[in-house]
Amino acid sequence: MSSRAATSVSDRRVGFDCDVVVIGGGPAGSAAAAWLARAGRRTVVLERDQFPRFHIGESLLASVNDALAAIGAAGVVREAGFPQKWGATFLTADGSIERYADFGAAPDVMSPQTWQVQRSTFDHLLLQHAASSGADIRQRTHVLDVTFDSGSATVFTRDADGQQASLRTACVIDASGRGTVLSRKFDLRVPEPRLANVAVFSHYSGVPRREGRRSGDIRIVARPDLGWFWLIPISNELMSVGVVLPQAAMKAISADFDPAGLLERMIADTPAVSKLVQHAKREWPVRVERDFSFGSRAYAGDRWVLAGDAGSFLDPVFSTGVAIALESGVEAAQAVEAALSSGNMSAARFARYERRQRQRYRSFRRFVLGFYTAEFRDLFFAAEPPPRMFQALVTIFAGYWRPSLRVRLWVSAFFFLVRLQRWLQFAPHIFPVSVAPGIERRV
Repeated sequence: MSSRAATSVSDRRVGFDCDVVVIGGGPAGSAAAAWLARAGRRTVVLERDQFPRFHIGESLLASVNDALAAIGAAGVVREAGFPQKWGATFLTADGSIERYADFGAAPDVMSPQTWQVQRSTFDHLLLQHAASSGADIRQRTHVLDVTFDSGSATVFTRDADGQQASLRTACVIDASGRGTVLSRKFDLRVPEPRLANVAVFSHYSGVPRREGRRSGDIRIVARPDLGWFWLIPISNELMSVGVVLPQAAMKAISADFDPAGLLERMIADTPAVSKLVQHAKREWPVRVERDFSFGSRAYAGDRWVLAGDAGSFLDPVFSTGVAIALESGVEAAQAVEAALSSGNMSAARFARYERRQRQRYRSFRRFVLGFYTAEFRDLFFAAEPPPRMFQALVTIFAGYWRPSLRVRLWVSAFFFLVRLQRWLQFAPHIFPVSVAPGIERRV
């Protein structure tokens, strides 16, 4: 829709403060706001914090290029000078086995180069881009409540000075992250008990990286307890280093563990990581995140949609967080624009959006659950994986969860072999299962 046409629709909504309120200014909220503002919609973003602010989740997927192009931010991100990422390297704990996932060699990946980012800088750039696109950005503004009636939604807020106000709008996009406003209000969150993991992480300087094209790639190191490490070069100086531990591995650790001590212990216990950080210096406090995976009973309702982490979030092993946030932000904006244009903002009008969010979540969830089983890793780190099968997996790792039929068939074949490995154990075990009692062996 042209800006002129959108404005004419907006002008007919007498008494509305704006067309759309977006709760949250992270990647999902910024993407939604930028898209809607560029379509001519009066869009207000309510962000609790003052940007820039710290956030974890620094590794992007190749699929984000499509979302950035859709909101006109591709050049903004490219000019920021973030480290380029062309793929991911998966290693066993001792470094003896290495699998390089090159996005450029995967089918269906048109633009394989993406980035590693400091989220404080990246998220701020996107929020500024939304503002330059025409969105009204209001930081340090808490959303107290949202109410709905047959003709509008009302968002109640409190600003940094304690002043309370309300906004009457036609539709609300909740992109407020894992502390989601509407999911709490409607009790939508669905826990993922099989992914009740704990992440412990910090930033280090002095960690060596590869030369050339692979210098910016993420390294994922699989541990025998089915946990794993990430090493992400987020700048020329800093490396994000973190460990994710599943429930079975956490049972032996005291509930009041010292985060810094635990991270040091896990590094020392993982030879491939300890070798890389032996001369490194920790530059940030050690942080902890736990129980971060969840789904949702619904992603949309009458006059509202959920986007990004406000809808659902999966374990970070395949770096899907920002990719899902950006893509769902654009999709939420497109769904809301269509609803505004039609004058129908019922839950039924958002059925296609709802279906797509659920399908994406289930597609990636299959891989995440698989990675925390011994049989998945046995096959993934096998001596000579079939090249076409491995390239098909890399297509998914690049963020393309709805690939061509050929890729889907190869992916299905891989998971069939994983199920056979569970029962027949025809491939050698990468790690002895006995080191991690209670390991889940389902996919």
